[in-house]
Amino acid sequence: MNPAVDRGPLPQPPRLPEPPAGLLEGASLFIDFDGTLVDLIDRPDEVIADERLRALLMRLHDRPEGGIAVVSGRSIAQLDAMLGPVAQLIALSGSHGTEHRWNGISAHPVRPETLDAAETELRAFAEAHPGVMVESKSFGAALHYRLAPAAEAAARSLARRIGAETGLAVQPGHMMIELRVPGSDKGVAVRGLMGRPPMAGTRPVFIGDDLTDEPGFIAATELGGCGVLVGAPRESAARYGLADSAAVRAWLAGEHA
Repeated sequence: MNPAVDRGPLPQPPRLPEPPAGLLEGASLFIDFDGTLVDLIDRPDEVIADERLRALLMRLHDRPEGGIAVVSGRSIAQLDAMLGPVAQLIALSGSHGTEHRWNGISAHPVRPETLDAAETELRAFAEAHPGVMVESKSFGAALHYRLAPAAEAAARSLARRIGAETGLAVQPGHMMIELRVPGSDKGVAVRGLMGRPPMAGTRPVFIGDDLTDEPGFIAATELGGCGVLVGAPRESAARYGLADSAAVRAWLAGEHA
């Protein structure tokens, strides 16, 4: 038998080009929050949307054409608390496309009892694994193990078991795993909001960093727009790329200073 040949590390996907100037002319903007508008941090409950970010979102909202939506895994209640008054003006889609608010109109499902039971199990797991945190959302519950990476395999196994027993969707992310109400994703959010003014008839641009943003990239592309991947290069449906949240803010500010 021939010995295995060490072919070295697999080639990395090429870095995507930066989005061109003028990309948002006549376009509607869909932006993820964590890892896109703000940096990922060890404790997601300590994320703060600073005044410069709030002012930038207001300027983007005031564009003469197109709309703007923050499309996040966070709940709308969390986004309201972090974004302040501008959250009442822009469209919001929370909990991975499960809940929406636009022009003062809200749409969301009923929170199932199975989610409460699932969250109880997640909290018991977190108590037994120091450094693991539970994030409670309106239509989901997440285990964050960024401070306890050794717990990753057990956390993902637990979430898969609960999902199989309850029918809840299992949503992986950056150093986290979430159980949430099934039947939606960020692509569903893009398609739904693009059917309503002021986004109807425009071209969607989706900016995000995580695997959970891929459905948003796909939906934007299928509707005549594109995706912008934030962070290290990887296989993605996005057409363009930006290095980090600082680059996202700089590009958006340069586009609409």
